[in-house]
Amino acid sequence: MWRTLVLGIILALGCLSTEAQPPIRLFVTKHLPADSVDLQYYGKKHFLRGAATLLTLNTGVWSFDRFIKHGDYSYISFHTIKENFKHGFYWDNDELPTNMFMHPYHGNLYFNIGRANGFNFWQSSLFAFSGSFLWEFFMECEYPSTNDIIATPVGGMALGEVMFRASDLVLNDESRGWQRFGREAAAFLISPMRGVTRILNGDAWRHRSTTGRQFGIPNIVLEYSAGVRILEFKKPFLDTGVGYTSELNIEYGDRFEVVNAKPYDYFTFRLDLNIHSSQPVLGQLNIMGRLIGCDLVDKGEQKLNVGLYQHFDYYDSDTISSVAEAVPYQLAVPACFGGGIMYRGQEKNHWAFDAFAHANAVVLGGVLSDHYHVDMRDYNMGSGFSVKSGINLVFSRDRFSFSAIYDYYRLFTWKGQASGEKMSQENYHTLNAQGNPSATSFMIGETRAALRLFERLYLVGSFSIYHRSTHYNALYPPVSTTTTATRLMLSYKF
Repeated sequence: MWRTLVLGIILALGCLSTEAQPPIRLFVTKHLPADSVDLQYYGKKHFLRGAATLLTLNTGVWSFDRFIKHGDYSYISFHTIKENFKHGFYWDNDELPTNMFMHPYHGNLYFNIGRANGFNFWQSSLFAFSGSFLWEFFMECEYPSTNDIIATPVGGMALGEVMFRASDLVLNDESRGWQRFGREAAAFLISPMRGVTRILNGDAWRHRSTTGRQFGIPNIVLEYSAGVRILEFKKPFLDTGVGYTSELNIEYGDRFEVVNAKPYDYFTFRLDLNIHSSQPVLGQLNIMGRLIGCDLVDKGEQKLNVGLYQHFDYYDSDTISSVAEAVPYQLAVPACFGGGIMYRGQEKNHWAFDAFAHANAVVLGGVLSDHYHVDMRDYNMGSGFSVKSGINLVFSRDRFSFSAIYDYYRLFTWKGQASGEKMSQENYHTLNAQGNPSATSFMIGETRAALRLFERLYLVGSFSIYHRSTHYNALYPPVSTTTTATRLMLSYKF
């Protein structure tokens, strides 16, 4: 019980901000399925309640923006709604955290309205799209945003399902008193709209003879690490910064159990938070969720499967110091789907081995630009593809482990503004551009080693490299930058 509470608290704090997957689990505990009584009770669909909650959420956020913040975009009327439909979509110029994290997080709220009212993963995605559509066309006087209508529902699906399943681990309808209050509060922080729904229908305090968990007790590994990170930016002069870093890695479900699996019965989650005077608190967020899968090989310890996966990736940094006076790297991919393959070999001579590879279509991504500085945006948006691969080695039942990953992204900005001179004459609120016409390659490599000190405590060292190469279609010279990050941490596995 205490482990699920710790998981809930850490997730609740972390979500205010994989690629290397967690090391091989040589022994996977048996999944305890959900009680059929709970599935029947919480599986009842309540469309009207869900629709009313969604409309109330949008109205509440708009009221705050209009009457508290007095945001220019919140002064709406029938005329602005008509203009939104008449004009149609454009690419907006909000900053990276707003467009590529906060909008998907808001989509997670829409998504979990559906989830909390009995709808499944795919049905709840329609709640995410509907909430985003209503906001873009009815709740702002700015023209509807192309990138928002993609990032909000699609990224919201990934964040939303992870948050919904995490809150499910914390809840227990059998509990009473302060324990019940603590569980409900933690679940509310993790999945606010599920918490609101439970308050509205009385489930937050209703005692039942079963736990109420809709996914039972899944196989799960939680690893929290904290230590020091050294960030080095190598263009044009070496610029170095040192700060505190923490990581949360979660592997949910059995990566080699695909029979009768539902979306996100298996997923990985990685969150990096920084305490560094010049760097954003949210440095990295990765989600990889399996949608469907099938076995190719299942012979004892040797396993091979393929599947369709959803990916959500977010990397952010800021100027380290006045030495370089430049942002080292930025990359966000809130909408990405593709095929993946996972392999585990037989254990030999105390060594165990597994590997994975993914090929993905990037529907929407954003990557740092050297020249597109418009309003709050300093990055190009586009679409393209990504390739991810990696290996994990474990020695002597997790006494020592080593992992290495390589991720490659290729993003194309096809609807762009040609030159900075023309941009200076544009209205930033109506400039319809993905960024500078360009093709960008972004590579992430990471090696990681962990040595067990005590039963659950590990000494971890990792080295990451971020390399960006952008070609600007002859309008500007090509630019290449390289940044490295070295981490030394203590890690605890729950």
